[in-house]
Amino acid sequence: MSRRLLIAGNWKMNLDSRGATALARAVKHEIVQRKLDRDVMLAPPYPYLDTVARALEGTPILLAGQDLSRHESGAFTGEVSAGMLIDLGCHGTLVGHSERREHGGDTDDTVRAKLERAIRSGLSAVLCVGESESVRETGAAASMAFVEGQLAAALAGLTEEECAKALTIAYEPVWAIGTGKTASTSDAAAMHAHLRASVANLYSEALASRLRILYGGSVNAANAADILGASEIDGVLVGGASLKIESFGTIYRAGAA
Repeated sequence: MSRRLLIAGNWKMNLDSRGATALARAVKHEIVQRKLDRDVMLAPPYPYLDTVARALEGTPILLAGQDLSRHESGAFTGEVSAGMLIDLGCHGTLVGHSERREHGGDTDDTVRAKLERAIRSGLSAVLCVGESESVRETGAAASMAFVEGQLAAALAGLTEEECAKALTIAYEPVWAIGTGKTASTSDAAAMHAHLRASVANLYSEALASRLRILYGGSVNAANAADILGASEIDGVLVGGASLKIESFGTIYRAGAA
């Protein structure tokens, strides 16, 4: 089954209002000029969501939060709800990014609750899973079992219909994020195939065949074409290289005819 590629940029805690506006406008120009058969999603910091939404107005570029609260509303100082993201024009949100798991205290239970909140509130969700270097060093089988466990824990409360409507998975090997290291294309493709098989076991072959699975981990202008050329990889989640239009534009165009 042919799955439309998704090029997602996670700006993390970077830029200021002026820089976010300029970058959003540059991405808008690139996408409008090229009109490639692939989707683009941007996840700026919370304070700039409205600014970026205004800059992207009238384009098919998707706006996303970097995280969300597991709660609908209430006395949760510093948190951002699904409803707030929707109110600011977000199409979706990241959930379970490794930096939230490592620095924000997200557990498998927290990720499951956030994923359910996002999807049941009307957002699409990019669920991030991935193994640490210590797990990776124990071998491919252990890495696959670990990531499969994260996936099963996150999806435990969701129906097949909910997943089909709003779920994307991003495999992000933790040891590759921001390190300059990347999984080999064959290793990444093997993990993506394993994740797809896991979805088939949890739900159905039909869902597995249509679900997009992205790769994230030091994706850059030099390696994007090889990554996107793998049949099991349906797009990329880009960190640092999404902060400059030169590199993000190259990634967006990578492998296109």
